[in-house]
Amino acid sequence: MNAPTPETADPVRLREKQAARAPTASPPATSSGPLLVLLTVPLAAALALGLHLRVSTKEPPTETHSYSVFLGSVLAAAVLAAFIQPFWPRLCRWMGHMCPIIAAAIASLACWELITSGFRWLPLPYFPGPAGVLQSLINDRALLFDSTWHSLTLLLAGYALGVAVALVSGVCIGWFAHARYWGMPLLKVVGPIPATAWIPLAMVLAPSAMFSAVAVIALAVWFPVTMLTASGISNTRASYLDVARTLGAGPAYLIFRVAIPAATPSIFIGLFMGLGAAFLTLIVAETVGVKSGLGWYVSWAQGWAEYGKVYAALVIMAAFFSTIMTLLFKARDRVLVWQKGVIKW
Repeated sequence: MNAPTPETADPVRLREKQAARAPTASPPATSSGPLLVLLTVPLAAALALGLHLRVSTKEPPTETHSYSVFLGSVLAAAVLAAFIQPFWPRLCRWMGHMCPIIAAAIASLACWELITSGFRWLPLPYFPGPAGVLQSLINDRALLFDSTWHSLTLLLAGYALGVAVALVSGVCIGWFAHARYWGMPLLKVVGPIPATAWIPLAMVLAPSAMFSAVAVIALAVWFPVTMLTASGISNTRASYLDVARTLGAGPAYLIFRVAIPAATPSIFIGLFMGLGAAFLTLIVAETVGVKSGLGWYVSWAQGWAEYGKVYAALVIMAAFFSTIMTLLFKARDRVLVWQKGVIKW
C-alpha cells in the first residue's frame, strides 16, 4: 500500500490541483443580457420616432421636419453601432455602459413630446415641445454660437483670475501664522456674502460691464478655492514636513514640494465648488449687466415670449457647463493619478 503524498493528504490542495487541470469552458460571445442592453437605444429611438410621426400631424411641417431627421439619425446610428460593436471592443464596452442612459434620455424626450404636443397638458407658449426647441436651436444657431463664445470668454477670464488670487491667498493663510490671523476674519466676513450681491457695486466701480462681471465671477471663485486651499495647506501631515526638514529642505521647498502637493485633493474640491459658483454668477451677471452671452440671450428671448429659444439656450448651457466640468475632472484625474486605488472618486 502506497503512503499518501503531501498533495493527496491535503484535500484542499488536491481540489485546487484538480480544478487547475480541468478545462475551463469559454463564456459565450454574446449573452441575452448585453444584447438586450444594446437594443435599448434602437427600441427607444424607434418608439420616439413613431410617437413623433403620430403627433406631428398637429404641428407645422417646418417645425417638425428637423426633429424627425434628428430621431431618424439617432435610430440609424444606434442600429449601425449595434452591428459593428462585436468587431470594436472599445465601442462594445462603451455601449454596454452608456446605452441605458441614452435610452432613458430618448424616452424622456418622447414623454416630453407626448405631454406637450400630444395631450397639450402644459400651456403654450411657455412649454413648447422638443421639436420646437430643436427648430429654435437651428434657426438661432449663429446668435447662440456668438453668445456661447462671449460666455466662455467671460467665464474663463473670471475663473482664471479668481483661482490665481485664491491659490496665493490660500497658501499664505494656510502656511503663515500672521496671514492666517488677518486673513481668516476677512474670509468669514466677505466670503459668505453671495457674489451676485456685489453686482450693483461692481457696476458702479468698474469702468465697463465686462470688467465688473469678471470681477464678480472672480470673487465667487475666490472664497471656496481660498478656504479649501488654506485647509489643505494647514492640515499637511507633520511627518512629511519633519522628514523634509531632516533632509535639509528650506521654506520654499516645504511649501511648493511638500505642502501644496499634499493639499492638492482639497484644492481640487475648491476648484469644483468655485466652478459651480462661477456658472451661477456668470448667468446672473449677463442677465443684469453684460449685453451678450447665454444669460443675456435667455433674458432677451423671455422678453419676446420666445420660450422655445429659452429652452434652446438651456440646452446649450447644459452642454457648455458639463463639458467644462468634464475637462476639470480629466485634469483632476491626470494630476491625482497617484490616488487611484487608494481613494474612490
